Amino acid sequence: MSDGAVAAPGLGQLEPRLERLAARGAALRGLLPQALGARTGRVALASILAAVALVVAFASSGPSILVPRSGAAFPTWEMGPLHALYGHLALSATTVDLGYSGLLLAMLLAYAAAVLAARSLSLRSVVVFAVAVNLILLIGPQLQLNDVFNYLGYARLGGLHGLNPYTHVINAESFDPVFRFSTWHNLTSPYGPLFTALSYPLAWLPLPVAYWIIKVAVVAASLGFLYCVYRCAALLGRDPRPVLLLVAANPIYIFYAVGGFHNDFFMLLPSTAAIALLLARRDRCAGAVLMLAVAVKFTAVLLLPFLLIAARPTERRLRVITGAVLAAIPLVAMSLLLFGLSLPNLSQQSSVITGFSVPNVLGILLGFGGTTEGLVRLLSLGAVVVVLVGLRRRDWVAAAGWSTLALIASVTWLMPWYIVWLLPLAALGQSRRLRAAAVAFTVFLVLTFIPETSSYLSSHGINTLSSPTDQAAASLQAKLQQ
Repeated sequence: MSDGAVAAPGLGQLEPRLERLAARGAALRGLLPQALGARTGRVALASILAAVALVVAFASSGPSILVPRSGAAFPTWEMGPLHALYGHLALSATTVDLGYSGLLLAMLLAYAAAVLAARSLSLRSVVVFAVAVNLILLIGPQLQLNDVFNYLGYARLGGLHGLNPYTHVINAESFDPVFRFSTWHNLTSPYGPLFTALSYPLAWLPLPVAYWIIKVAVVAASLGFLYCVYRCAALLGRDPRPVLLLVAANPIYIFYAVGGFHNDFFMLLPSTAAIALLLARRDRCAGAVLMLAVAVKFTAVLLLPFLLIAARPTERRLRVITGAVLAAIPLVAMSLLLFGLSLPNLSQQSSVITGFSVPNVLGILLGFGGTTEGLVRLLSLGAVVVVLVGLRRRDWVAAAGWSTLALIASVTWLMPWYIVWLLPLAALGQSRRLRAAAVAFTVFLVLTFIPETSSYLSSHGINTLSSPTDQAAASLQAKLQQ
């Protein structure tokens, strides 16, 4: 651990400082439209909270497109406590499609208004909003996808049935209660060894208890992640209000990441903490904590070269490397002990394709019908080039953000919540273009993943997966989900 640690100010200390900065910047704020003042900001945040509460209440009431596989199985312990309050709110599938799609589009506008008005809001109101969003989502069921049951499926496969989740599939436990809730029945686990090992104790608990423990853990990790974003902003001397709202008010962060209860937060919490630790000159801890993120999802290793660039002089870089190596040793030992030489199944997961991944959209625009192997290689090479160029940039946070964006753009299996990997880097970096790119990509993901888009394409006979590579990937996906 290095000397000279810098303490980030607490909420109580920072609030008066922000008020003084706001007073001095009154002339600059006057250049903004009056509509983007505190009242607009409060209305925007209240609108987002109301939308979240509405979606959670409806999702809790009974089977719908909002909760995957709820038509086949939707027990009351999965619905959450609001089910007893609202009962079943019956609406047609078309109405739900249109309503939820329209709500997400309206939330995009509220998101923009909240971010633009952030400096007119108090830090306390921003923090209360972020906590409230997470707690409202906690009491509802998982939204959009049910990866939470895949996590439990792999946990029970290894912890309860003694089968290595990196060599066996969930179909091997078809007799287990979790089987009917899970989806990737013929896919060995793509998740990191640390996450898999930590999930094993859940296998011995009743399924409803394990389900709620994961949900609570995800929300706790999400709030911890937001605190790390705040701390990074404070250490960088940045106003944390727009930084926090760029992340916490994002509709994808809300409904797809937190609402889907995805394990990405177990990667984002330590990776963002590593940035905060480096900024506080706690270099060994920064390297060690980053290895925890890598052991959850290997994607986090992308941050390591940028931490090394930021750690100057050479002595600090050596401390980061030392911390990373010291943390990696027990993590590798744990993985070998529990899973042998087996590794997460990243190859098959990267072989499936979503219709609106960047390689597929680019292939359609170029007349190839969708994804081609050449386009995938080209975009992967482009991501490598972006990383190499970024290592020469002075703003290492923004450089890491551009590299993350290039990585997301290169994957064929694009999920909406991947944008959350980018948001803290875009918010903390100095590049306005990166923030604009993050918001633009958010809009793209919302537009392409809202239910009404797939309904429209289906009703007009439009298939976004028509190239030979797409068809092969679709066959593989069907086989993995059987």
